[in-house]
Amino acid sequence: MKKFSFLLLAVLFISISFAGFISDSNAQTLSDKKITEYKKVARQFVRKALEDRKGYYLLKELTDIGPRLSGSENSIKAIHWAKQKMESLGFDKVWLQPVMVPHWERGNIEKANIVSSKKYKGRKLVIRALGGSIATGENGIQGKILSVKSFDELRANKDQAKGKIVFFDRSLDQGLYSGGYGGVWNYRVFGPDSAAKYGAIGLLLRSITTKYDNNPHTGVTIYSEKVKKIPAVAVGYLDSDFLRMALIEDPNLEVNFKLNCKWFPDAQSYNVIGEIKGSKYPDEIIIVGGHIDSWDLGVGANDDGAGCIQSMEVLDLFKRLKIKPQRTIRCVLFINEENGSRGAIVYSAFADSSHQKTIAAMESDAGSGSPRAFSIDSDSLTIAKIKTWLPILNQTGILQVRKGGSGADVGHIKSAKARIGYSPEGQRYFDYHHSDNDQFSIIHPREFELGSAAMATLIYMIDREGL
Repeated sequence: MKKFSFLLLAVLFISISFAGFISDSNAQTLSDKKITEYKKVARQFVRKALEDRKGYYLLKELTDIGPRLSGSENSIKAIHWAKQKMESLGFDKVWLQPVMVPHWERGNIEKANIVSSKKYKGRKLVIRALGGSIATGENGIQGKILSVKSFDELRANKDQAKGKIVFFDRSLDQGLYSGGYGGVWNYRVFGPDSAAKYGAIGLLLRSITTKYDNNPHTGVTIYSEKVKKIPAVAVGYLDSDFLRMALIEDPNLEVNFKLNCKWFPDAQSYNVIGEIKGSKYPDEIIIVGGHIDSWDLGVGANDDGAGCIQSMEVLDLFKRLKIKPQRTIRCVLFINEENGSRGAIVYSAFADSSHQKTIAAMESDAGSGSPRAFSIDSDSLTIAKIKTWLPILNQTGILQVRKGGSGADVGHIKSAKARIGYSPEGQRYFDYHHSDNDQFSIIHPREFELGSAAMATLIYMIDREGL
């Protein structure tokens, strides 16, 4: 019996291993001739992007408009700028897709200071309203501080929260290669509701950043209808360190903060869409895109001006190199990724109900660093096929093709055979994310342009080889 069990396990192991081998190799590899041909095209994409720097200069134009939060005047300016640029680049078809978006404005009052401490009275704190926060009223919000590091700690001290301002003093885990954003973003999104549930009157959040500076990082916060809404702000990282120390010395100190942010009725906005029509399979669509909205701090160069211009440049690189795609390549600049994803919802409803077939949808929304990887949301055979193209993708700096998530926008397109996230080097990404640090000056032209070339190369491979 033991011998039989052993043999059965051995057979199962060999079967699974063989199946894995078949999956990884996709039972089909490119010929040496094709690899040589495709490598040449990849190098042409790289040379053209690096020498011309056309996308880099377009990004400067876009960021000169300023921040582009959904519903703002700047966002509409950017949308019409992008439409005009796509037309001037000679795309076969360019149009605006109507989307109603939320409209929130920060206002011009963001003040905080310590008001009841012998040693620290009058000390100011640098703050920024979390996106979507309610205003405080003319006199501000004032109260003692309950400092906690987690939802669990807040829950354990819920009896102390009533009438106080909760301070989520939780840093990113700097020891993680990824920067640790995944362990803290939920405190920004759900922190105000969790504090209000226990009677808190306001929320302070340690700025979510990998940079030791005093520029607070904003981002969306979501209120439910179940609890009273409370004002919520991010505190600069250095001032968060100070507040932690001051609370140890004086646990009874009080803080007052004032905001005059405001909600307005939903506003008319648009996705910007441009395409080059396929010569052989025009109803098979390959999408490449980013989100044209940005937070209202900085100018959205990294998040996500870079991704938008790289996506436009993919199509333009095809045109500059006089490459006629077999399938239709469509650039989609989504509106409202930062605080609602309504652009993605509207576009995906259109794509998923269309007679046209979305072969792949690629998103660039991870910064402007040097190319490193593509993350693929698809079946194992499709991922295995794309992995066989690594020798070609290597020409652009791509080192890895892996199974994983794609992006907040293209992830909505359920009919796509593959949803793809472009993953550049990102160790500095959360230095800039959602803050005044996100300026055009942080963009390195070579790293940025290599990203355009890498994305164009994978789009070219999908166009030529299919999925």
